[in-house]
Amino acid sequence: MNELQNRRILVVDDTPAIHEDFRKILAVTAAASQLADDEALLFGAPSGAATAGFEMDSAYQGKEALDRVRASLLAGRPYALAFVDMRMPPGWDGVETIERLWQEDPLLQIVICTAYSDYSWDEVFARLDVGDRLLVLKKPFDPIEAHQLASTLTAKWEQTRLATLKTADLESIIHERTAELRRANDALTTEINDRKRLESQLVQAGKLASVGQLAAGVAHEINNPVAFVYSNVSSLTAYVEALLQVIRAYEDAHASIESYAVLAKLDRIRRDLDLDNVRRDIPSLLKETSEGLVRVRKIVRDLRDFSRDATNEDWQLAHLHQGIDSTLNIVDAEIRHRAEVCKKYGHIPQIECLPSQLNQVVMNLAMNAAYACGTKPGARGTITFRTGNDGEEVWFEVADTGCGIAEADLPRIFDPFFTTKPVGAGTGLGLSLSYGIVHKHRGRIDVLSEVDRGSTFRVTLPLRQTTRSGQRTETVAGSLALVDSE
Repeated sequence: MNELQNRRILVVDDTPAIHEDFRKILAVTAAASQLADDEALLFGAPSGAATAGFEMDSAYQGKEALDRVRASLLAGRPYALAFVDMRMPPGWDGVETIERLWQEDPLLQIVICTAYSDYSWDEVFARLDVGDRLLVLKKPFDPIEAHQLASTLTAKWEQTRLATLKTADLESIIHERTAELRRANDALTTEINDRKRLESQLVQAGKLASVGQLAAGVAHEINNPVAFVYSNVSSLTAYVEALLQVIRAYEDAHASIESYAVLAKLDRIRRDLDLDNVRRDIPSLLKETSEGLVRVRKIVRDLRDFSRDATNEDWQLAHLHQGIDSTLNIVDAEIRHRAEVCKKYGHIPQIECLPSQLNQVVMNLAMNAAYACGTKPGARGTITFRTGNDGEEVWFEVADTGCGIAEADLPRIFDPFFTTKPVGAGTGLGLSLSYGIVHKHRGRIDVLSEVDRGSTFRVTLPLRQTTRSGQRTETVAGSLALVDSE
């Protein structure tokens, strides 16, 4: 049976003669063909479909009718129309039968066949909520009227079924389009977020590049005067030693001077100048000056290495310990009043990297650790730097005894602009940029943290920057911390 052509009719009546009457009218007989032709003549309907007749089934009680409707639905051959008697003792009456049938098959069209009823029609219509699915055929019924009802209501079932299928198709299309729009919106949202993240990283990278250029220029300008001051101190040390030799020679000749006036004058100058104290202080002062200049030269060198322009930097072999030490030397003034720094270095080989960018990672992690220690009340905290080697990877850890990170915040700490610091105390870009740098080095950052106990950030990096195909990873030009697009 065509899914949209349904001429199946169920007659529900406790009187066998009624079933026979309906079969005579609606089944394929000469009389039915004549009635169909009359209907076509009166209403302009095609006679070919009508002369096909109707497929008739019978039920003599309401429960039997319900069983037939269920079976027809399971078989995929539902009834289009049911003629239901109003009084069918001793079982369900027509109203209850219709209620049960509609609960099972809401599309079923129904005609009430009755000579009299235990209900008023208002009660029937109010109880059944009939809408346009229920018509009434008074007994005794006219054959032409019964046939017209059958033709009209089966056609109505077909149109209703067609509308239902189209509605289902439309809902499916709407659901699919909605899913496509949702996917497109998610993709657009992701792209917008990625663009914002990359823009923020580019802005920050530009700032870092400018700071790096300024620092490199300052380091160069400082290095020149420091160089000649250091040279002058070396010469001054030699000159002072020569003067001290003269003083020692004077002291040796002091006893041989015969002129009392000369001796008195020399003794007075010696007391006024506190020569003995000057002689004791000069070596220590020169030593401290020399050590200070050495430290300044080291800071300048570390600053120059730290601020190296990443735009022109190539992948190179470098030692993590040197980068950590130089970075800590730069930020020492920010850390020492908040925490004590401990170094527990392991034996690690050199790695292929962009040293200045890894220095940025070390600086961000060290400054965050210092901030965490500074916000925790009580004694100064401890920041421990550890390094180690694991096969084809090296790692370094920055562990602090600070305030820790709340569990709810851990999934967001690498998001751009996310920060737990007060307004104005941080941009929320440090860890995001660090993540980008480590990602570009084909590494990873792992975090362990406990509130009021501290945090540990471990950065793991490969020894060599080669892809699976053996090609060297390209440097992203123009940014200190631009994340790969993948």
